[in-house]
Amino acid sequence: MFTKKKKQQKFTLVRKRVPYLFILPWIIGFLVFTLGPLAFSLVMSLFDWPIAGEAKFIGIDNFTKMFTADPQFYNSLGITLKFALIFVPLNLFVALVLALLITQPVKGIKIFRTIFYLPAVVSGVAVSIIWGWMFNTEYGVLNYILSLLGIEGPSWLIDPTWAIFIIVIASAWGVGTMMLIFYTDIKGIPKEMYEAASIDGAGPIRQFISITIPTITPTILFNVITSVIAALQQLTLVLLLTGGGPLKSTYFYGLFVYNNAFKHHELGYASANAWFMFIIILLLTLLIFKSSSAWVFYEAEVKRERKGGKK
Repeated sequence: MFTKKKKQQKFTLVRKRVPYLFILPWIIGFLVFTLGPLAFSLVMSLFDWPIAGEAKFIGIDNFTKMFTADPQFYNSLGITLKFALIFVPLNLFVALVLALLITQPVKGIKIFRTIFYLPAVVSGVAVSIIWGWMFNTEYGVLNYILSLLGIEGPSWLIDPTWAIFIIVIASAWGVGTMMLIFYTDIKGIPKEMYEAASIDGAGPIRQFISITIPTITPTILFNVITSVIAALQQLTLVLLLTGGGPLKSTYFYGLFVYNNAFKHHELGYASANAWFMFIIILLLTLLIFKSSSAWVFYEAEVKRERKGGKK
């Protein structure tokens, strides 16, 4: 009897521990490649840490320098926030429009889905080369088409006015993943809801505003957060397409951090820059989550409210 009970306890203990074995690789990867470097960068931000030579503890001097003695910090932060203000709404709008298009029962729709999603799997380097060709002032495709219409195209990548918009357009090119997320959510909306609305006389626009948008607000929340994070971390396109120019008009915060670390060899200062951006992203994410209670609707909450109303 005692042996049977002991076996049962051992079996229960093993059964409880097995799930942790399955997630153990992720935990190890998180500790080694995310949490560990994150904590280490915080330590580095308190040092004057050159690539070659001995690190010297300087306390919060890197943060003081960032806020009081480096005007490029504010310039890069302003450029990045400006980019995010344009990129995030545009990205969401394009993704939602494409998602609505590929939900339509059109012949060959699978081909369109593939075409729309294809840019999302292209690497950032290839995207930079493609858009560099497209917007090249002398032999670019876009300026050639404009010349056929008798229009002289601007210097897209050389003019500070246009350069940041080119980065926005090139970034929005990889909207495929967000489009698929919207598409999956829209396809999950019961058709009966649209049929009932149609019987009540609601047109397509009314159905979109009253049914589609409220139903997909959790997905919109997710896409807003990921878009904001992606916008504030933009680096690859800027580095390869404009290099921060012209006249530092596209000198994004990501490039500012990158150059401080690997061009100016100030690893401690770059770590302080990175930690500031981490805190900005964290605060913005919390702010968006906080505001979500006013505009995001969850099915479980609606059901709970209905039950509460019946009581």
